[in-house]
Amino acid sequence: MNFLTLIGIEFKKIRRSKILLILAVAAVILWVPSILNAKMNFGMQAVGISPENNFFIQGFLGMAWFMFPASMVVGTVLLSQTEKANKGILKMLALPISTAKLCMAKFVVLLTLAAIQILMMTGMYYISAAISSRTQDYSFILPTLFVLKEIGLIFLSAIPMIAFFWMLSVCIQTPIFSIGIGLASIVPSVLIINTKVWFAYPMSYPFFVITSEYGKLATNLDTAQVELIPWIPVAIVITIIALGISCLRFGQAERR
Repeated sequence: MNFLTLIGIEFKKIRRSKILLILAVAAVILWVPSILNAKMNFGMQAVGISPENNFFIQGFLGMAWFMFPASMVVGTVLLSQTEKANKGILKMLALPISTAKLCMAKFVVLLTLAAIQILMMTGMYYISAAISSRTQDYSFILPTLFVLKEIGLIFLSAIPMIAFFWMLSVCIQTPIFSIGIGLASIVPSVLIINTKVWFAYPMSYPFFVITSEYGKLATNLDTAQVELIPWIPVAIVITIIALGISCLRFGQAERR
């Protein structure tokens, strides 16, 4: 069984799960406050940012700091539990398939779910911006290329974080503990992005990226900017280590 076929099977397994519903609900909840508080964006011109840029950044700050990572924590655990509910994992492990390959197929599905949620949140941004534009008689809609660039940066920066969450779900068999540790790891991001070692903490990556973009858009606001070195090498090492541990540990508990 080749890798693409295995990925296709993994997608079929989640068709009837509630993962996509959870991701969609989170995307909707994220932008409701932005619609209700759209008028407040006009008061941010003191920091040198336009109302439309502030509308976008404030929404995606909330997404990058908590809503998106939290959704990934829950989605990762649900994905890990899809086969354990009916002991389907035992049947998969009985097949002549590499456990590492099976683990990586599930990780690819997880990355796809992450991309889907980011697109959902982007779609909700446009809906929210359109509604706010009508209610405030001011256009909050930004150019598509700018928005795509920002969400692309968020997705790429989130890969090490998602790899870490996947490692947690594989290594910690009790779902509530896995979710608890994952959610607890998100909170310190606000503090860690203000330190010189932010690049060593993957949960802070998406938030740091969008915060640095905030500094570029707000002329009177100074924020730390992304430095590719040592960030990229460290991020690659963290991702490789997390996935390596996941592949080694995947299915071990079921074999006992």
